[in-house]
Amino acid sequence: MRWINRFPGRPLTVFLMALPFVLVLIAYSLGSEARRAVNAADKLLPAPAQVVDTAVRVATQPDRRSGKIAFWNDTFASLKRLAMGVAIGAAIGLIFGLSIGLLPTAHALLNNFVAVLSMIPPLAILPILFIIFGLGEVSKVALIAIGVTPFLIRDLASRTAELPTEQLVKAQTLGASSFVIGLRVALPQIMPRLIQAVRLALGPAWLFLIAAEAIASKDGLGYRIFLVRRYLAMDIILTYVIWITFLAFLIDWLLGVASRRFCPWAEQT
Repeated sequence: MRWINRFPGRPLTVFLMALPFVLVLIAYSLGSEARRAVNAADKLLPAPAQVVDTAVRVATQPDRRSGKIAFWNDTFASLKRLAMGVAIGAAIGLIFGLSIGLLPTAHALLNNFVAVLSMIPPLAILPILFIIFGLGEVSKVALIAIGVTPFLIRDLASRTAELPTEQLVKAQTLGASSFVIGLRVALPQIMPRLIQAVRLALGPAWLFLIAAEAIASKDGLGYRIFLVRRYLAMDIILTYVIWITFLAFLIDWLLGVASRRFCPWAEQT
């Protein structure tokens, strides 16, 4: 039997899923042991047990000055910025994506303009955002929104343009206006694509968030990582990196659940 036709059973699937993570953990442990065998005070690769102890400490120990646990305060600040930026980008992307995909006039007016905007590196305009909006929350949220919006617009416009012409013709035959066609015909079919596009955009959104927090912020996950790097506190940095990875995975999983829950027809297809 060809490999292309071989499907692993449930136990083998679980084993294969866990295998890369186990191999990475083993490789890291061996590297840490090797470095600490040469230098017991090595900080570059702290032992896994040290990372676990640090994670427990930063998640439970309050700050001496504020009395708050910085770990959870940073998490809340970053998630708030990420949610606002992605939500704004998704709303703008949905409106303009539908318009460009459905309306020939909007397509002629905006399609090439959005394509050019998508080529601008968002991090290159971060100084401009700081100059215009200052160093507060607005500039950070704006960077995330600006970073993900062109991609969402182009993706949703492409999906809208792929809708069967027969559906649009039938809707017009029944007397539906352009607004009703967009709302009742196109929107239900675009929503699953919007969720999937947001899932794909989360990676760049995290990148923009961490970059903005690292440059100018008083809290946040990115701020904390770049704050402790000057002390070579790799145990804290690794704790935050693992936590960011877990949050990204959790958000992606929740969006997948939302897609299956609210758009079951798309999953069946």
